[in-house]
Amino acid sequence: MEPRLFDLDLQLLADAGLMMIAIFVLYLVASYFLFNPAREFLQKRKDKIQGELDSAAQDMEDARALKEEYDGKLKNIEKEAEEILSDARKRALANENKIVAEAKEEAARILERARVEAELEKQKAADDVKREMVVIASMMAGKVVKASINTDIQESLVNETLKEIGESTWQS
Repeated sequence: MEPRLFDLDLQLLADAGLMMIAIFVLYLVASYFLFNPAREFLQKRKDKIQGELDSAAQDMEDARALKEEYDGKLKNIEKEAEEILSDARKRALANENKIVAEAKEEAARILERARVEAELEKQKAADDVKREMVVIASMMAGKVVKASINTDIQESLVNETLKEIGESTWQS
């Protein structure tokens, strides 16, 4: 027998080649039945996570846009509140002016009614005085006729009656 280098013989090389082919076939079978489903599972999970990250990023962007919109609305609400308060103040002032004007008109009507009533009372008093003067004059005429007195006495009675009644009342 010849000495061999590293104790290699043809049988050992054939067994090593067969073993390599068996390992390669085993790798292909394991890859098809084990590694591919694991890769598909991991790819699906990776896609799902990426989708969730994209959805979260979109939700965050939407939330940021809504926050900016609400901030703008809050600023506008302060302006709107000031406008509403200003409008309410203007309406209250206008309402106050209207109420004051109505009160002045009512006071003017009351004063006019009081003036008319005072005028009517004055006219009534003047009418009463005239009636009394007529009654007194008729009584005086009756006395004159009864007494059959002369004209001097008659004139003095008329003057005396006028003085008692008052000259301004007779002339009005």
